[in-house]
Amino acid sequence: MTELILSTGNIVSGGPSIIRKPGAFRSNLELTNSLRSNFLAAQEDYALEQAENSQSDDVNGNSDGSTNGTTNGTISGNGVANGVALDTGIGGRPPASVWTARRDGALYVPAIDWDAHGLQEEPAQYDITAKLFFLPGAPVSQRAQYAKQALEHVLRELRAPAVDLLIVSFPGMSFEGDCEWEADKQNAGQGNEDEEIATWPVIEELHCAGLAKKLGLAEYGTEKLSRFLQKVQVRPVVNQINLKNCCNVPPPLGKLAKEQGIDLLVHSDCTDILPEGTLRELLGPGLSGAGLLADPETGAGGLQGDLTPQWVVKYTAVVRDRGVIENKGYFAGAELAEE
Repeated sequence: MTELILSTGNIVSGGPSIIRKPGAFRSNLELTNSLRSNFLAAQEDYALEQAENSQSDDVNGNSDGSTNGTTNGTISGNGVANGVALDTGIGGRPPASVWTARRDGALYVPAIDWDAHGLQEEPAQYDITAKLFFLPGAPVSQRAQYAKQALEHVLRELRAPAVDLLIVSFPGMSFEGDCEWEADKQNAGQGNEDEEIATWPVIEELHCAGLAKKLGLAEYGTEKLSRFLQKVQVRPVVNQINLKNCCNVPPPLGKLAKEQGIDLLVHSDCTDILPEGTLRELLGPGLSGAGLLADPETGAGGLQGDLTPQWVVKYTAVVRDRGVIENKGYFAGAELAEE
């Protein structure tokens, strides 16, 4: 078994990964585009470093004394950066061993220089929100580990002692229908209520440990929220819903939230945020992949085995006084059962 930890880095400083238009449908393009961009950037950084080292060798010891000029870190299809032949892996890419890293039993894709990360000001100056997606297909029994791991990575990335709000998104949940009443009715039978209730004490522990100041849920309609509140000790103070097909909050849900002191927030996150096929494409040997996985037809190069996405966490750090997002990104966890 190989545990994979994927990261996007700060997608605010790296530029927009997708232009969102008002009213656009939910998608996972922000996550997938940001991951793909970060993989490529890590590979190009290696190409730049190797090309510079090769040029230095040319200047100091080549028989013809030639150099190759300034490098820009771009990798060509045959593994050449500005005329310098590189040590390449699958598809002309740098081998995974130089742009990924193994640490604490996990493979980080790409490798992370934690010393270069963190917020510019003191954490108290920010509103930090993390949204944890438990993915379908991952063992429910491991959710305690997933939650702690996800939050740990966010806090380390931001160098913060806690997040202000931790929102939990369970699989199989949505808030869609021809109208707000229909969406609320359909929501009542979605998800797995027993698993959701059994998972919540894990989230409560993070709150009691001071790592998450407030807790929230995503995609809970009136009936599900009402039943949930009766069975938990630490109650959520936020409920995130998507109104893609509906213009208004269902009146019963608005009434319940007001009575229980719960804030209703609107979001545009994708429900099925990281399917197995999408993750395999991101890491695969194809033109849009990172070349980490072996060719499925020939088995040549890379890792092989069954790939299971387990969790995704999205985080944002907003400068409280200015309302500006300074840091935003994603981490994702997966397991590769190697053949």
